Amino acid sequence: MPTTKNVYLKLIFPIFLLSAFFSCDSKKSKQSAASANEITLIRLSHIGGTMGEYRIIKATKDSVFVEKGATANKTHQEWASAITPDTWKQLISSINVKDLDKIKSSPSQQSVDGIDETFQIRTSRKAHFFVNSFADPKHYKQLQQLKEQLDKILPKEYQ
Repeated sequence: MPTTKNVYLKLIFPIFLLSAFFSCDSKKSKQSAASANEITLIRLSHIGGTMGEYRIIKATKDSVFVEKGATANKTHQEWASAITPDTWKQLISSINVKDLDKIKSSPSQQSVDGIDETFQIRTSRKAHFFVNSFADPKHYKQLQQLKEQLDKILPKEYQ
């Protein structure tokens, strides 16, 4: 009789371990799918014009960095600041990662002394680049809201 009990235990124990293993694995896959759509970097730049003006904003989960200037008169300014997780959440709240692939870019305007607006939005899986996407009004709304959120964070001299 004792050997019969041991056989049942030997069969039940591996089944229990396998079920525990697979239940943990499904939780990890759900977490990794959510983190794949997580925004890790936002970069906005305005570059061009007759004086070679530029303004570059880089925001991550914990900081924001801005530089601006003009190459013609050799001016350059920088500003950096830490941001809170709540500020980051507010900043990215307008971005729907699933819709980023629908945004269309337009040709560069720098060749005619225009200023190009460039967005870069990185997730843990993919980087999205947009040049002068304001020409796509249907999908540009979320980028416009992102610009407005960035301006709320920046000092007035960098807006």
